[in-house]
Amino acid sequence: MSMHFSVLASGSTGNAIYVETESHSFLVDAGFSGKQMESLFQEVDRKIDSLSGILVTHEHSDHIKGVGVLARKYNLPVYANDKTWKAMEGLIGEVPVDLKFTFDMETTKSFGSLQIESFGVSHDAAEPMFYSFHYGQSKIVVITDTGYVSDRMKGIISNADVYVFESNHDVQMLRMGRYPWNIKRRILSDVGHVSNEDAALAMGDVIGDRTRRIYLAHLSQDNNMKDLARMSVEQTLETRGIKAGEQFSLYDTDPKVPTPLIAI
Repeated sequence: MSMHFSVLASGSTGNAIYVETESHSFLVDAGFSGKQMESLFQEVDRKIDSLSGILVTHEHSDHIKGVGVLARKYNLPVYANDKTWKAMEGLIGEVPVDLKFTFDMETTKSFGSLQIESFGVSHDAAEPMFYSFHYGQSKIVVITDTGYVSDRMKGIISNADVYVFESNHDVQMLRMGRYPWNIKRRILSDVGHVSNEDAALAMGDVIGDRTRRIYLAHLSQDNNMKDLARMSVEQTLETRGIKAGEQFSLYDTDPKVPTPLIAI
């Protein structure tokens, strides 16, 4: 039993992650236009109409831009918690009632042998949550858009085979950058986004014996760079006695180009 996955795109302009098993496939968020989403799927040789559904994390536009379009065009079920559904009203257009499903926070849904676990994060949205995928002995965790990683979150996401982990900004770049102070304060807050260093500190607490891949995701276009994020994470992990490249590897994600479809 194996899962395949690809970070189709990730960044401040849009986010979409694909996970499949032999019998089910899901899209976590659809933060791009319908046409852009179709192009991303073509690049990994998959078809949107074969999806089992779309899992929504929260209502910010870089996560839901294409949700309504894809649901209507391809007759796809959409899963979100009640507060997120209410927050999306007027943002994604009408979704037929028979395609609207509630996925409560801190619950697990089973789709055949695939179990999807939801968990809350700390972000300035109605009720933001992310997902952990369990299939056979494999576990994939997606966690971005959180101001910090609590002990409760760490307990849920610990010892995954694969992490798609937020590494949003370099603190100094953000502080010295062009954003107005209210935006900087929001990003740095407990309901904003985790920095490279804070992401690495959280990784150090959850990496386990089976962890093999960590994808650095949701990088800010203005306040981060791929090389800087990777270097910062590597150096911070080394202070905890954890060396990337030995048991596990770090991988970049891109706001426009999918990562290769990988089996775990």
